[in-house]
Amino acid sequence: MTGRSDQPRVVAVIGSTGVAGAAICRELLATESIRQVVALGTVRPPVPGVTLRRVDVTDASLAAALRGVHALVYAPNEVDDAADRAARRKANELGVSVALMAAAAAGVRQVVLISSARVYGAAPDNPVPLPEDAPLQATAEGDVADLLALERIARSLDHAYPQTEVCVLRPAWLLAPGLPNPAGGLLDGPRLLVVRGTKPHWQFCHVDDLAAAVCTAVTTRMVGAATVASEGWIEQADVQKVLKRRPLELPATIAFETAARLHAIGVTSSPSELAYLVYPWVVGSERLREAGWKPAYSNLEALTDYADGRPARAYRLPVDPKGAATATAAAGATVALIGTAALVRRARKRRASGK
Repeated sequence: MTGRSDQPRVVAVIGSTGVAGAAICRELLATESIRQVVALGTVRPPVPGVTLRRVDVTDASLAAALRGVHALVYAPNEVDDAADRAARRKANELGVSVALMAAAAAGVRQVVLISSARVYGAAPDNPVPLPEDAPLQATAEGDVADLLALERIARSLDHAYPQTEVCVLRPAWLLAPGLPNPAGGLLDGPRLLVVRGTKPHWQFCHVDDLAAAVCTAVTTRMVGAATVASEGWIEQADVQKVLKRRPLELPATIAFETAARLHAIGVTSSPSELAYLVYPWVVGSERLREAGWKPAYSNLEALTDYADGRPARAYRLPVDPKGAATATAAAGATVALIGTAALVRRARKRRASGK
């Protein structure tokens, strides 16, 4: 549902120093009905015009910093998968809990939480597109486990503090130049992994479109969950053409079994991320469209903008499995599989040549 039409004048943002957070701040500043944009934290965001209120966002003192704020936007930190996952999850869960409780204590009318459409899960029987009220059936592993935990906390505190309305935005794969580890590592590596016999549904959300969606949610007082994405999807061949990468095709059994083994020895965070490459999880963003939001980027345009702004990188394959673990821990199961497959092919060639 959409809340009352009275529009907020002061909006605070947690996570304003990230690529997505900065884009949200810029969009909020450009919105006529918003008088002031406040960044909460200890580091000034790279956006002129944003007011910084220095505060530990995981401390109870956050409530005082939220005085006079009408809406709070919570954008989780953009960090590399190589970070300590347990510490990261604890910090995120604490951050959301403190933010919602502080918002209720300070009389903030609305909290907008950035999650991901991955919480729906990728499955062979998913309708295309998924309805926004579809059950959350994702496997609670890796980054998705963090997102599910954040949404669970948001739901529980939403019931506990009904005076503060909560809106959860669930974007498709976020893309933008400078965004760390885009698409969960699926776009990284010297080759693009393809699981044999599948036709991936590639759907993206440019961070500028996410920022515009945040503004729509804030100014219309949107409540509940809404998805954010470019319309439809593009095919694997389009992704290969834009990124100028060749595919590496693996049978499904080998891909999933290898991912599970790599996860077991600590190379990757979660083998379940491969499901998002194999099965559909396309979303339609009906609620936002009905509220007047429209994406500025198509899927192809979002991918092209990311590719054009991406710094050139030299991919070097590791010389041993331990090197593969070190080199790919940050990028996810896809890059790990590509590196492992390359090592296997190299070993076979050596055996065949007798070296």
